[in-house]
Amino acid sequence: MLYTRFNTRLTTSISIRQLRLKVLVLLMLPLFIGKMQAQAYSKEDSVFIRGIFNTALTKAECYENLEYLCKKIGHRLSGSEGAAKAVDYTYSVMQKAGFDRVFKQDVMVPHWVRGEGKASVSVDGKKQAVNIKALGGSISTPKKGIVAEVFEVQNFDELKTLGKDKIQGKIVFFNRPMDPTNINTFVSYGTCVDQRWQGPSEAAKYGAVATIVRSMTMALDDNPHTGSMRYVDSLPKVPCGAISTLAANNISASLKSGKAVKFKMMLSCETLADAPSYNVVGQLNSTEELPYYKSRYIICGGHLDSWDVGDGAHDDGAGCVQSIEAIRLLKLVGYKPKYNLRAVMFMNEENGLRGGTKYAELAKKNDETHLFALESDEGGFTPRGFHIEDNKDSVVAFIQKFRPLLEPYGLFNVEKGGGGADVSRLRDSGTVCANFFPDSQRYFDYHHADTDTFDKVNKRELVLGSASIAALLYLVDKYYPAK
Repeated sequence: MLYTRFNTRLTTSISIRQLRLKVLVLLMLPLFIGKMQAQAYSKEDSVFIRGIFNTALTKAECYENLEYLCKKIGHRLSGSEGAAKAVDYTYSVMQKAGFDRVFKQDVMVPHWVRGEGKASVSVDGKKQAVNIKALGGSISTPKKGIVAEVFEVQNFDELKTLGKDKIQGKIVFFNRPMDPTNINTFVSYGTCVDQRWQGPSEAAKYGAVATIVRSMTMALDDNPHTGSMRYVDSLPKVPCGAISTLAANNISASLKSGKAVKFKMMLSCETLADAPSYNVVGQLNSTEELPYYKSRYIICGGHLDSWDVGDGAHDDGAGCVQSIEAIRLLKLVGYKPKYNLRAVMFMNEENGLRGGTKYAELAKKNDETHLFALESDEGGFTPRGFHIEDNKDSVVAFIQKFRPLLEPYGLFNVEKGGGGADVSRLRDSGTVCANFFPDSQRYFDYHHADTDTFDKVNKRELVLGSASIAALLYLVDKYYPAK
């Protein structure tokens, strides 16, 4: 088609040979530009990043740190003894690593206690026990529990259409599964988690006495996955719990067959007074003399709290030890940072984001300008790349220029996308927020469940993630332009 268009202009002085040469130049231009971008950074950078990965793969300590966090401390729900021990432990790890500065930031956090949970389903009078996990923030049931008929819905529009006539006095069963057609499973999670987060209050509008929700996982097993929910203060509060995908399928099949289905649930949750806790921050100081650099920060981090199930290994013990390791690796290879580099252990991401909010407040109060903030909160799986959350495509393009240096390590996915929840609190101050993106296929098998344990973490994958974060921090620190 291109040849035909130009062929109509043979009356000009351009010869066929010249025309072919121009077409060839046009075809080769993208390759030429790509090569120029690949050469925009020195060979020294490639060698330095190779050194980061070599050091990580031979001298990393993140796997052993995670083992201690998971096996010696265990789960770490905000306000719990485990959370307090994790604060002290990560503080000591960063001190031992020789960071220039290690400190804590006071933060008050919610203190919700799960208590016990029991449930059973009766189908045509035949009773069977059901595993249940209260959703974070749920109120308790009466001591004798709640027994009611079950009504299954897929979404809030369906609930609204049914109205009080159908819902009054029932236990609403939200059973919309994660979409298996999305390659990135976080996309699937995002399109169905509203039924967990908003479901109890939506059902309460129409007189429901409780809710149960299908666990947010594609795995078919008998492990309920907990997670946060939110009550609307103007509506009645009803108890809510998660059931496994296997239980959800069985209940749904019984309802569809026309059988009489009743559900009994007993939850002894309790919300106590807010408790004192901390963010933990470790820093490598800027080595520049100018005050401009000494007031600017590049950070990575994870959330130190976890749900009170499993070990909190992938969510988010992995992100915490990877962030510490990334800064430690840069110190170990002798890097002299231009800006201040920090590893931040945020407290209370799971049920309040108090730590992320407090960090942003203190940054503003202390006149700290945060240029770039990366969070690792998608598990310790094989690294795939980074997502950059910024309204200016120019910033995303700036990060994408590093791809030729990152792709040899499997970091092909460097693109615009969502940043982490904790670091997002810095967004309003102009910080470029980012997210470490590992392979997502297994994450929701363990997310918020008893199965999120240390033995599910592969050492090499975890270490490669630490090196990946360190490499990106190095490039951003070295090349982020002074303004």
